[in-house]
Amino acid sequence: MMAKYLVLIYGDETAASQAAGETISAPYREFMERRQSVLVGGAALEPAAMATSLRSDGAGDFIVTDGPFAESKEALGGYYIIEAADLDEALEIAKEVPAPFGGVEVRPIRLVS
Repeated sequence: MMAKYLVLIYGDETAASQAAGETISAPYREFMERRQSVLVGGAALEPAAMATSLRSDGAGDFIVTDGPFAESKEALGGYYIIEAADLDEALEIAKEVPAPFGGVEVRPIRLVS
């Protein structure tokens, strides 16, 4: 049975926006075409400045703030959901994800039974 993994793509948004255009999208298109058999889903995200964060106040209400949950030079820019036989295979696939201004994180998706 194939397991599902979330591949989180992090990068420096300033560097990525300066290099926006075909230099970014072409490598992603090539990756998606090459690995279409294992891709379950994925998307690019709007910049972190567009995020809205919610935090519980511990009393049943929430505090809503503009901006990302955590301040960081590298922001979450997109993700893929992939299927792989095991973590080793997921890591081999993730190594192919273009992330010229950052890196990727691979996390198993927990099965709910």
